[in-house]
Amino acid sequence: MSSAPHAGTDEIFKARTNKWFAWLSWAVAAFGIVVTAVSAGPGALTGVAPLVLVAFLGWQLFWMPAVVVHDGGVSLENPFRSVAVPWAALVHVDTRFALTLVTAKKSYTSWAAPAPGIWGGRNARPEDLQGLPATTYGPGRSVRPGDLKSTDSGQAARLVRERWDELVESGRLSAGDAASTRATVTYRWTAIIVDILLLAASYWAVAVQ
Repeated sequence: MSSAPHAGTDEIFKARTNKWFAWLSWAVAAFGIVVTAVSAGPGALTGVAPLVLVAFLGWQLFWMPAVVVHDGGVSLENPFRSVAVPWAALVHVDTRFALTLVTAKKSYTSWAAPAPGIWGGRNARPEDLQGLPATTYGPGRSVRPGDLKSTDSGQAARLVRERWDELVESGRLSAGDAASTRATVTYRWTAIIVDILLLAASYWAVAVQ
């Protein structure tokens, strides 16, 4: 997990494993391009679109996704869209499949904070269950596997709940505004267009061989 202060009181969560996958995709793409240039000459670089696509997807799917917790709410930076959820719109924080912000209108899932598999809960340690925000616990102080401190979804959810609880307890967040407050969804059209162009170029590069 990478959680670092950003722009004053902002906190950013990124899963460390995602960064490894990003670096792996870039290494594969770079190796392929070098091998192509050495073995077939610089002229063959016109056909490396598939490798460029791999590198771009490494950034889009693994490096860029994040959960940003700030004074105004929570932003989910996903591969194809960005979702800004104001604190007033937030109704519930769920971690069944991934960090999911539930509003009165709709639920929004984070690409950057997936819940663990079946082994995530079985390998939990006692300290993973302690010191969590009060809203984390269910009946009998039960904790879902996705809320454990050792998981991506649990670490991101903790950041969200701690800031949310702080705002509620300080009286800075008014109750009853969830139904009238909406999240803002912004699609990443530039990234989508780049995906389409690289897919087309990759198909052409493979078809002409």
